[in-house]
Amino acid sequence: MIQNLGSTFQSRLASAASILGGMGLLTSQVFRELGRRPLNIYLVVEQIYLVGIKSLGLVLITALSTGMVMALQFGLGLEKFGGKLYVPKIVALSIVREMGPVFCSLMLAARVGAGIASEIGSMTVTQQIDAIRALGTSPIKRIVIPRIIACLIALPLLCVLGNVFGILGSLAVEVWELGLDPMFALQKMFTTVVIMDLLTGLGKTVFFSLFISITACYFGLNVRGGTQGVGSATTRAVVTASVLILIGDFFLTKLFFILFEAA
Repeated sequence: MIQNLGSTFQSRLASAASILGGMGLLTSQVFRELGRRPLNIYLVVEQIYLVGIKSLGLVLITALSTGMVMALQFGLGLEKFGGKLYVPKIVALSIVREMGPVFCSLMLAARVGAGIASEIGSMTVTQQIDAIRALGTSPIKRIVIPRIIACLIALPLLCVLGNVFGILGSLAVEVWELGLDPMFALQKMFTTVVIMDLLTGLGKTVFFSLFISITACYFGLNVRGGTQGVGSATTRAVVTASVLILIGDFFLTKLFFILFEAA
């Protein structure tokens, strides 16, 4: 049994290393193709609409409910110790630095990552990718790069809107449920959150958008096994992107802390 567990662990480790290596090669191809003209602006704008605008409702609802729940939980917990006045500061800082970027990215990984992986996977299965290559066009240039650029543009903007709605949701709970003065709560929020906190959250979304888009494109381009493989690739893309976001959040938090401390 121990031997079976060991062999399973080794196979999983080899599979993870293969995926990370493939994603690294895809990233290098993207950077090589990125400097070559032409860049089809129409495809980029279309993907920004599909990635950003069509995800707006999901992100805003998630941010609003997250802000309300955090304010309620912190308020009810700290009220026992007389710390209710600190709720606006704690919630605003948590949303801007962590909850906003991470939750928005996870929602985008679920919706956009699955969409990109299934779309490109279907094109791979039906040999449309091979047809693009046969016509002398790079599938990286036409399919992958527009989606990566769209995620790089859309996710930070969605994060900004998510932060605003999350703070508004927390403010509503702080005023109506916890009985805090609205001007007091706003003052505490604005004096607590500084530009470095905003830059930390937005800086994370740049990396998170790459995790989502490159992972989805990689699994979509490497679909095997027909239509059944498309579903498997879609699931793996969402899970891998979500894991990369959660793991990367720790290291990015540490990195930005070191950079801003040095500055």
